[in-house]
Amino acid sequence: MADVTAVFSSRAAFSSAYPASTLFDSAKEINAAGLSLNVLCQGYPDHQLRRLLDSGTRIRCLFLDPKGQAIRAREAEEGYTDSTLTTLTALNITMLTRLRARLDTASAPRLELHVYDETIRFNLLIVDRALCVMQPYLPQARGVDSPTFVIRDNTATEGLFPVFDQVFTEMWERSKPV
Repeated sequence: MADVTAVFSSRAAFSSAYPASTLFDSAKEINAAGLSLNVLCQGYPDHQLRRLLDSGTRIRCLFLDPKGQAIRAREAEEGYTDSTLTTLTALNITMLTRLRARLDTASAPRLELHVYDETIRFNLLIVDRALCVMQPYLPQARGVDSPTFVIRDNTATEGLFPVFDQVFTEMWERSKPV
């Protein structure tokens, strides 16, 4: 646990301690993987994302595929019968696709959007290859109700940061661009 710096009982408790602006305002690289990536898409304004991208920040977003089987399985597990997660995820992808279309030719390639269709295990947010926010997806619980772990890279000791950095990288390599 040398690199676990904080544990929160829920995403709401985490968000109170770590607002999106604190996480992203000075970031040079953001890697996010999960279901619908609300912390980035709903919790951080478009104009701020644009400012980051225009200043050189690279943002890679990996969404659970709204057209895939895994999202339907997750909806069933959470008890949704009305495509709630599918709709939310598709909306967030559309929002970022629209933002990317409005960026200049230098900034647009820095916003990369991918989808994957696998059993969802974690929501991952890795900022500047130094900070990882990891949240497991629990059975029958909304993601917002799951515990959240803050992990800071400490290459001097064995820890969890390289594990979740590798999870993101391997998922990204198997994913498809949007």
